[in-house]
Amino acid sequence: MIYEIENEYMKVSVDVIGAELKSVLRKDGNIEHLWQGDEKYWTSRSPILFPIVGRLFEGRYSFNGKEYEMNPHGLLRKSKFALVDKTCKKMTFAYSANDDTFARYPFKFIFTVEYSLCKNTLSVVYSVKNVGKGTMYFGLGGHPGFNVPFDGGKFEDYYVETATKVMPKRLTLSENYLMSGNIVDYPLEDGRIMRLRHDMFDNDAVILEGAGNEVTLKSDKTEKSITVKFPNMPFVGFWHAVKTDAPYVCIEPWENLPSVDGKVEKLTDKRNIGSLGAGETYNSTINITLN
Repeated sequence: MIYEIENEYMKVSVDVIGAELKSVLRKDGNIEHLWQGDEKYWTSRSPILFPIVGRLFEGRYSFNGKEYEMNPHGLLRKSKFALVDKTCKKMTFAYSANDDTFARYPFKFIFTVEYSLCKNTLSVVYSVKNVGKGTMYFGLGGHPGFNVPFDGGKFEDYYVETATKVMPKRLTLSENYLMSGNIVDYPLEDGRIMRLRHDMFDNDAVILEGAGNEVTLKSDKTEKSITVKFPNMPFVGFWHAVKTDAPYVCIEPWENLPSVDGKVEKLTDKRNIGSLGAGETYNSTINITLN
């Protein structure tokens, strides 16, 4: 089932499956900003990444001496959430650990996601609560895809601009789409601009560290733009289906990273892994603003 919220600026819809965004419609110009899925390129739209980000080497990780299997991006993409609260401008969905999740992830948790509108901004708040007895370890990230172009021009007319001048590093991927361990400088035009080209994704995502916590998708062909803010997330990935002319780009704020190639990692050893004591809750926010 799909639920909607709206105000004078935008209309947003979310599916209970994965608590996934299905539409971000700008009322000024009736512009659909969220990628709408196409099996030729990518059928998802905005999956939530938890409790891992990306892939695991051989699809496995270990915890307390036992190995577990998990699909890329974790547990939630096809899980059915419950709608626990809704008003005209806010809705909250929840998903709890169960027998199915225990087989792949040995922690008791409640995961909630709240979508709310304030003027021209959609706020997405992820909340992880440890309802078990021991320390819980987890990864977290977002994966929204945005239509490009969205208001005239062609794909190559669009670019991503950081909020300030930065000197990011690119964390490169192996041919297996895992972390290679290589880190290289990734200079931006004028210290702020990354121009979009289809071939920049031929080797999968461009993953940056040190790019700040705010980026704007824009074009000189239109005054409209989209700003994505992610205050708690140190990494941001940019992606579309590899070696294609896909008419979208994903802006992916991450708190953690995929596994290193060639190693079944301990969950506790994964870079930037989050941890929660018994009874503790962690919140993280992604804001999407239609300028």
